[in-house]
Amino acid sequence: MREVAVIGIGQSAFGKFPGRAAADLGAEAVRAAVEDCGISPKAIQVAYCARAYDANCTGQGILKEVGVRNIEIINVENACAGGATSFRGVWKEIADGRYDVGIAIGVESMTTSPIAGRLIPPEKTDLDGHLGLTMPGMFAMVARRQMEAGATAEDFAQVSVKNHHNGCLNPQAQYKKEFTVEEILGSRMICDPITLLMCCPNTDGAAAAILCSMEVARRYTTQPIRVLASALCSADYKYTQDDICASPVGVKVAKMAYEMAGVDPKDIDLVEMHDAFANEEILRYEDLMLCKPGEGIDLLRSGATAIGGRIPVNPSGGLLALGHPLSASGVRTVCEVVLHLRGQAGERQTPKAKVGLAQMLGGLVTNLEHGAVAGIHILAR
Repeated sequence: MREVAVIGIGQSAFGKFPGRAAADLGAEAVRAAVEDCGISPKAIQVAYCARAYDANCTGQGILKEVGVRNIEIINVENACAGGATSFRGVWKEIADGRYDVGIAIGVESMTTSPIAGRLIPPEKTDLDGHLGLTMPGMFAMVARRQMEAGATAEDFAQVSVKNHHNGCLNPQAQYKKEFTVEEILGSRMICDPITLLMCCPNTDGAAAAILCSMEVARRYTTQPIRVLASALCSADYKYTQDDICASPVGVKVAKMAYEMAGVDPKDIDLVEMHDAFANEEILRYEDLMLCKPGEGIDLLRSGATAIGGRIPVNPSGGLLALGHPLSASGVRTVCEVVLHLRGQAGERQTPKAKVGLAQMLGGLVTNLEHGAVAGIHILAR
């Protein structure tokens, strides 16, 4: 397989834009990615586009706005991991040698979707969901189990404090406001112990990344960002899950990615990950082996995951502050890692970053473990 590089990244504004169509947001991200690397849109040979709601040839609708047509365009849906799936699709096309240049797009317009202003509803066959096990309910159950093992509500609030602080350093974050632990705990209760400010917002936005073979990359930049690993897998049946606080598929994909990249978890300089609820971020520290099992709380309390710490997590502000346009987040996390590897992340820059990891987990399917799909990409300069 050929080595693949990322040469262009772009992101639209993130927020609530009921007057903007998904194609408009997507085109903004694509234009930014094209401008970032200086490539002609005509050079793009293949595209993958992820969108979860109101999807109807979304990739074609976006790319026609920048003059790209008459190429292979694949539209995908994979819940919150849709963007990671889109990125992996383009990576495979180039690594296999089928194409030399491609673009991965993720986009969502939650405020114009059929679920605007509501909880994400369960699928018709999701018995657990119809009995009340919605996303907040499930993560609240997990949080209670974490508290039995020594975590506190203050720990969950601290994750939100950290990521909202990081969001204040990111011009593209939906929310740029500092909060205290007391303010997080004092916000409206959603599902005990999870409060409003421990939940990520539903967001409109898009992200795009241009990938190419290393031979092509050298024509456009002296600083290509290499894709060391691309791993994605779906979950096993729920009864195989021993502990609701662990994600077997998340751990499996992390091991696949580390092996493919030829790196150890201690080699990772920064992580962007799925933090739909504040307590989730602590679980993922352990899935990704940033610490030993059961030591996620200690890692948080040590300050290691803050900007300037040993392993900054979600320096972008994460889903909690940056916002979560479901299918865009998997591409957006890659874009953030690329910024740090280039040394272009401004006030939130991870010093001397050489290797970064972008993780995304998503989807609820009855009788499968929570997080029906996990995707991880490891990149390096």
